[in-house]
Amino acid sequence: MKWRNQILALVCLVAFVGFGVLYFQNWVVQKPFGIILFVGEGLTAQRIAAARIYDGGSDSRLEIDSFTFSARLKNYSADFAVPDSAAAASALATGAKAKNGALSVDQTNGPLRTILEIAHDEGRATGIITDGALTSPTIAAFYAHASNARQPHELANALIDGESVDIALGGGGSSFDKEKQEQGNIRTPKNLPELEKISGWQRPRVIGLFAENDLPFSDELTARAEKPSLADMVRRAIELLQVNRRGYMLVVNAHLMASAAWQNQGERTLRETLELDHAIRTAREFGGANVAMVVCGDVAIGGMNVNGFPFRYDHGVAILGLNSAGQPWITWATGPNGGRIRENAQEPTARDLLNTEPAALESPYALNALEDPVACGTGPPTEKLHGTMESTEIFSILRDAL
Repeated sequence: MKWRNQILALVCLVAFVGFGVLYFQNWVVQKPFGIILFVGEGLTAQRIAAARIYDGGSDSRLEIDSFTFSARLKNYSADFAVPDSAAAASALATGAKAKNGALSVDQTNGPLRTILEIAHDEGRATGIITDGALTSPTIAAFYAHASNARQPHELANALIDGESVDIALGGGGSSFDKEKQEQGNIRTPKNLPELEKISGWQRPRVIGLFAENDLPFSDELTARAEKPSLADMVRRAIELLQVNRRGYMLVVNAHLMASAAWQNQGERTLRETLELDHAIRTAREFGGANVAMVVCGDVAIGGMNVNGFPFRYDHGVAILGLNSAGQPWITWATGPNGGRIRENAQEPTARDLLNTEPAALESPYALNALEDPVACGTGPPTEKLHGTMESTEIFSILRDAL
């Protein structure tokens, strides 16, 4: 009789422990249904401050300002103090440092599993979005592995042939073979109306190619006709991905803000940074409460500054061009507009006024700069974002959310 009571007690203990583990996993540390990573190319604290003032003055508030947790990221690569886009994105995607020019491979060029591949293997629906080309290094680091990031045709083939991405929306159509797009029952919307028609209950993959290269800038209204904005693509991706009962992971790359910065185009840089902020707001609206979201930069670009003393409520064009002393509000450290204003500072000509954002060092394009990108987060487990962190820790935070 005694041994029966002991067995019964043991069975009850095992059942109690099992119920406790189940309760802990499903109610105490419940995983978020949606996981969204935004990568803003060139997103630093300085860029956020300038975009905020451009948008509505010093007292205005961006969506990114409402995030609960934040950190600064140390983002050197495996071989340089300043990473290029490929190495910076690879650190975010894999949790390991890569060499400049390499995509998600180790020091011997062996492939490193990306967070998107892990999410797919664990049953989540997966998506990538960019307002640049789908083969640009920053977004390609999440689905491809290559020792050379500058091979768009090969990266396009890797995206189509691979199985880790269910939905891909962006530009770069010139790098994709039409024959490959037609295989495997892939849906290929070419504009916003076609994207809107896709039903979330249709299971085939979606690869939307809305431009031959990068999408047009947001201020190019004619070229933008019927093309989705970054916020449009985020909304539709969430609507299509969230039908998966095991949740989803979405990676969003704001690339046009880098394209503008490379050319010392200050207003466009700020406009595209605000496009990123609008997409973040859309993701929070359509993703709902059970979403973990991280927004981070990859590298600093060009060293853009808003100088002098704009008035507290100045915004928009009030911080563009020249101030009352004939000095440019916005300047760059490097880029193609080297020294054009300083040469005619006393009496700027009409041509000078068209290029009122001079760079201290002239170069064919603005160079990446040694500056800490920022990372902001909301939802568990983004409370781990604090202080100064390695950029590779973004991968760990996202991995914990899966």
